Amino acid sequence: MNDLKQYFKENTGRHISKWEHYFDVYDRHFDKYRNQEIVILEIGVAQGGSLQMWKHYFGDKAIIYGIDIDPYCKTFEEENVHILIGSQSDRKFLREVRTTIPKVDILIDDGGHTMKQQIVTFEELFPHVKENGVYLCEDLHTSYWLIFGGGFKRRGTFIEYSKNFIDYLNAWHSSQLSVNDFTRSAGSVHYYDSIIVIEKERKIPPKQVHSGAPAFDWEDKPSFAKKTQRHIYRIINATLGILRIKGFAWFEYPRPKRE
Repeated sequence: MNDLKQYFKENTGRHISKWEHYFDVYDRHFDKYRNQEIVILEIGVAQGGSLQMWKHYFGDKAIIYGIDIDPYCKTFEEENVHILIGSQSDRKFLREVRTTIPKVDILIDDGGHTMKQQIVTFEELFPHVKENGVYLCEDLHTSYWLIFGGGFKRRGTFIEYSKNFIDYLNAWHSSQLSVNDFTRSAGSVHYYDSIIVIEKERKIPPKQVHSGAPAFDWEDKPSFAKKTQRHIYRIINATLGILRIKGFAWFEYPRPKRE
């Protein structure tokens, strides 16, 4: 049993509400930050129990900030725990947060869980997470709950919005998608039941490398006719893509030259 599960099981402090499988996800991505001088931001203070849990888990060197719309949450402030009052769907407020607190190592979005709140929070605060930091948004099951404006493959949900992250992560390899700030700053995207974790890392254009002695030589460079054929296939596949029609594979690897 990891320390977070143990703390939750033995908790006699303020109320905490979590889905049981979350603790393993937290520990997998947060363990390396324990007992380090870090800054944590949790959106959604509720009754303050999770702030106490994070303080216990990360240790005395961690500075923890919480955001909540309920002014009563200010009463949960204590040493190294600070509360900001405002709405996570208010872009102006979130921009003020960026000027109020230092860049954060870990951001946990456990706020109101509506589509607008999750999307606005990501767009405004993901840039405020440090390089090599972690952005975690939980309770993504609301993307499937009609009462939250969700639904299976429904446009505008945070799940559908976040699927674009996969494309941007691989934008280096696309002639149709431009590299953006996400491409340059996200090292990995992890999906779990109801959770997405984005680990930040400064990225540069990837390069293919080779090692070892070749077993045989490749054929000479493709002929003009082969190059023309490839160009035509590219145009056809690009057109099919615009029409949202399934494309086809046409690429052929060079064949080994044999005597």
